[in-house]
Amino acid sequence: MSQQTCDVVVIGAGPAGIRAAVTAANESLSVTLIDEQAEAGGQIYRAVARVTRTRPADLTLLGPEYAAGGDIVSDLDASNVSVLHGHTVWQISPDGTVWCSDGAKASSVKARFVIMASGAQERPVPVPGWTLPGVMTAGAAQILLKSAAMVPDGPVALYGSGPLLLLVADQLLSAGADIRVIPETTTFKDYLSAAPYLLGALPASKYLKKGLALRRHLKAAGVPIIKAPNGVSIEGSERATGLRINGRSGQTFEAETILLHQGVVPNTQASRQLRLDHEWHAAQRYWYPTTDRFGATSLSNVFIAGDGAGIFGAEAAAAAGTLAGLGVAHAAGKLSATARDQKAGPFIAQHKKAAAIRPLLDHLFPPPAHILAPDDETIVCRCEEITAGQVRAAAKLGAPGPNQLKAFLRAGMGPCQGRMCGLSVVEIMARVHGKSPAEIGAYRIRPPLKPLSLAELAAMDDTPTSA
Repeated sequence: MSQQTCDVVVIGAGPAGIRAAVTAANESLSVTLIDEQAEAGGQIYRAVARVTRTRPADLTLLGPEYAAGGDIVSDLDASNVSVLHGHTVWQISPDGTVWCSDGAKASSVKARFVIMASGAQERPVPVPGWTLPGVMTAGAAQILLKSAAMVPDGPVALYGSGPLLLLVADQLLSAGADIRVIPETTTFKDYLSAAPYLLGALPASKYLKKGLALRRHLKAAGVPIIKAPNGVSIEGSERATGLRINGRSGQTFEAETILLHQGVVPNTQASRQLRLDHEWHAAQRYWYPTTDRFGATSLSNVFIAGDGAGIFGAEAAAAAGTLAGLGVAHAAGKLSATARDQKAGPFIAQHKKAAAIRPLLDHLFPPPAHILAPDDETIVCRCEEITAGQVRAAAKLGAPGPNQLKAFLRAGMGPCQGRMCGLSVVEIMARVHGKSPAEIGAYRIRPPLKPLSLAELAAMDDTPTSA
């Protein structure tokens, strides 16, 4: 494929990316939307059009919020947005060139503006045994359920905290899974910490009601939901066979599939590669790029929409996408500031209402210390099989931050480029040096963002054409 040119490139076809693309296109901008998946929807609305068409009964199982994503995908289908499905973005240049590959050959799109809507990723949960076969994230299990109607065989255990943990448990239970236990890390202290934010969360009370309903349904089905403030250990040698609760009880539950979840964090690989300004979220312990209400970043032609700029959920992400589209339209000269602000008003209000619950959730479900800085024997860098103890030892030998750590251990130099270990490495090193993670810093991300073969690169044609 020769190089395309357009006004706007949007990366990611979740709610934020779709809304951003459609909004910009409606303001007479030429838009190209790039997404890794074969179908639009992102993680939250994964395969929603296909499920609606071929498995309509599963819409009840997956819930009305999932089904509502069909309208968002339909809006994209009805627009004049040019969509590149099945394309993985592996580099973004400051001049607006976005490099991608379809698995056979690389290509590029040159745009005046870039809107990144790469969403969030689940926080890694490094516990003893988490690298065993049979262990995955709760989000991964949900993707399999949505995209292929796959349900784990044998006994299942879920561990961690947060709304998604209970939602996935409930969906799997309704699909016939044998759920044996849900150990939670949330403590009484966390409830006390969250209490001052309860009143502010009332505008988004439907989420509170949904969470309580999920918990009641699971308990009514006989699923034990127990406290595990000291963490868990996954048992097994060749694959996972059980989940042991650490601490005085020392209970062990049979489990062949173990699903881990400790909240989600912004996917900042691309924003880090572009050296955008970032801030540290003290409550949830993650980095997020600095943006204004329209998603504008420290680079004038780059905007970020949705959970990639901070975790607020699907409804807020859709509103943020619309705001980013309006922001780009203004920057491109298609809208005056007055017209932009007039159109933005309802979506600012929508975002504010949907985001009202976040301070409560941020303090109710903080990542616990044993997840942030695990025991010495626990692997934190899965690519290079580096343990937490090795990271601590290297920090004590003089490595001041994660980038210098690469010279000692190669942690962060594998295919994932620190996606799985970055936050853990920073937390561990911060504790060794007696500094905050903000002072320690983050991995510097270099291209390619995702693995790329030489064959894909060699097949690339960079002759400019119009989108």
